[in-house]
Amino acid sequence: MNITARTKICMVIGDPVEHSLSPQMHNAGYAALGIDDQYVYVACHVDVKKIDDFIIGVRAMRIHGISCTIPHKIAVMPLLDEVESIAKKIGAVNTIVNEKGKLIGYNTDWLGVLNPLEQRTTLKGKTVALIGAGGAARAAAFAVVSKDAKLTVYNRTAEKAEKLAKEFTGEAFSLSEIENVKSADIIINTTPIGLDETNETLIPKKYITDKHVIFDAVYGISETQLIKDAKKQGAQIIPGIEMLFHQGFAQFILFTGYEAPAEKMVASLRGV
Repeated sequence: MNITARTKICMVIGDPVEHSLSPQMHNAGYAALGIDDQYVYVACHVDVKKIDDFIIGVRAMRIHGISCTIPHKIAVMPLLDEVESIAKKIGAVNTIVNEKGKLIGYNTDWLGVLNPLEQRTTLKGKTVALIGAGGAARAAAFAVVSKDAKLTVYNRTAEKAEKLAKEFTGEAFSLSEIENVKSADIIINTTPIGLDETNETLIPKKYITDKHVIFDAVYGISETQLIKDAKKQGAQIIPGIEMLFHQGFAQFILFTGYEAPAEKMVASLRGV
């Protein structure tokens, strides 16, 4: 790392954020391209109640790029100068670029969902059971509906599920109806359940079959309980780290203008 007074700062914000692997991945990309004197990537734990103060700090310090994770993807939107069209449709931002003092919001999460799914299956006509109704869920809903999948949304708060389902022409269910996921082709968890590496999961193993594709947006040091259960049931799995990679590659371009050195960025997290 060759940091100087001219180096631009990029960072991931979240609450929590200590689990994030984004700093290793992005900094490996900068080093691979020999631009680690131009960019450095760090993490910052930001309470969602302090997001207004944080954005004031971004402007004052001229922070160059921000990656937003839970719970900031929606909360940060009203504080930006501009939000690009796809992020507006999704209703959530996971990427902010400081363009000469103008803060512009983007969303690359939907690519983090779409690309791994399309590497494994065709989405058209498939039924997707989406667990959660937050920022990551909105990106996932946009991704699958853009490829003509049928959307079903499950959430603890039924009203939020109904709102999201209505926006993306899907059906809404409460978590008390989770057994209905048995009839889905694809199950995507976008809630933070599993982030703390407990054995907690919102989808009982008995409802998972070998015909399912199970995508857990959560990632950590070890596999989530949902991924462990899906493996035991013979389902095809997509761990959350794949979402991290694909949204991160698109984010890398927005931050630097350079194509992401994908192999080097992936290699930096092997064994983590």
